[in-house]
Amino acid sequence: MLLDTAIFLLALIVLGSMYLPKLRKLPRWRAMVTPLASIIGSGFLVLGPILEVRFGAFAPLAMASLCIAAWLFGAAVRRNIASETQTGTPLTARIEALSQIALAFAYVISVTYYLNLFGAFAVSLTPWNSHVTARIVTTSMLALVAITGFTGGFRALERMEYASLSLNLAIIAGLLLGLAVYFGKTAVAGALVIDAPTLGTWDAVRLLFGLIVIVQGFETARYLGASYDPPSRIAAMKWAQLMSSAIYMVYILLLAYIFAPNAHDLTETAIIDMMRVVSPILPAMLVATALAAQFSAAVADTEGAGGLVSEFSRGRIAPKLAYPVLIAAGITLTWTTDLFAIISYASRAFAGYYALQAALAAIRSTGPKRYAFVALTGLGVAMTLLGTPAESG
Repeated sequence: MLLDTAIFLLALIVLGSMYLPKLRKLPRWRAMVTPLASIIGSGFLVLGPILEVRFGAFAPLAMASLCIAAWLFGAAVRRNIASETQTGTPLTARIEALSQIALAFAYVISVTYYLNLFGAFAVSLTPWNSHVTARIVTTSMLALVAITGFTGGFRALERMEYASLSLNLAIIAGLLLGLAVYFGKTAVAGALVIDAPTLGTWDAVRLLFGLIVIVQGFETARYLGASYDPPSRIAAMKWAQLMSSAIYMVYILLLAYIFAPNAHDLTETAIIDMMRVVSPILPAMLVATALAAQFSAAVADTEGAGGLVSEFSRGRIAPKLAYPVLIAAGITLTWTTDLFAIISYASRAFAGYYALQAALAAIRSTGPKRYAFVALTGLGVAMTLLGTPAESG
């Protein structure tokens, strides 16, 4: 009971601090909001169980690998932000256009991923918890997003972003407190779990390739040019990546050694069952943050995809005309595959975008940096071609 109270109070304190006027007026913090919300809002809830089950005691190493890969791809995007004022060439223009297509495609899959996660968590604590019911909820939400976008109602929904991030950070703080206390009790009892990974080296690498979407979102800083200058966006991306990486690493370090991995329990909402052991109030809190974060992210990426389609078509296709088509693709994907496969598809789509960004950065760089970005392009291509899903039990 004391731990439950402490978790709840810490969440309230963090939530309240997010609305302090001094914080909200900080230009760097305002610039950080979009990339930070995108990074930690997408995969926090599904990542822990996947890494814990598939990588065992090496889960923190796997998490560190994902964070490092994201930082390197972020370096390519940051290089391209810094080059925005430079005159481009026909080659860079073609790569940039192809990059926009790849990102729009990635957004379509990520919206499906977000709302499939929304559906799974929405029914997780109800008597109607099943894959079919979750897909019905997902389909309804996809339809709502399509209708809202077509009728021009996104402006009101966009205000959810800061509220969603605030709620997410508050509940993550409570979650980490609960995990830290449970970790301490388990360690004192000498009952920490040290398990071997269930995958061989090559399969583990391919699974990591299929999980890059978990740390995706930093690239959104590149498309905030209407509000922030290049140095502000570069700094915002760096700080968003550093903060999210720190959160992810602490989370995985605490989670990896207190539960015995069980592949049969690897489901979309496995984190809820795991957290019931830590504190009875955490499952409801996690469902709340899942619903807010996933819907907010889905709205943002749907609008982003529509905007990219419009830009690529030189305005011939209005964003609102693209939304129903994009959402129709999401509904088809929802009913023909599972969440773990969608995560892999989204990861491979974003990896393709990052490969193109790295290629652009290589063209715009000289010396050792050029060769580093060429190697990063190769890594992005490998991720696009070889990423695999984390199969459920």
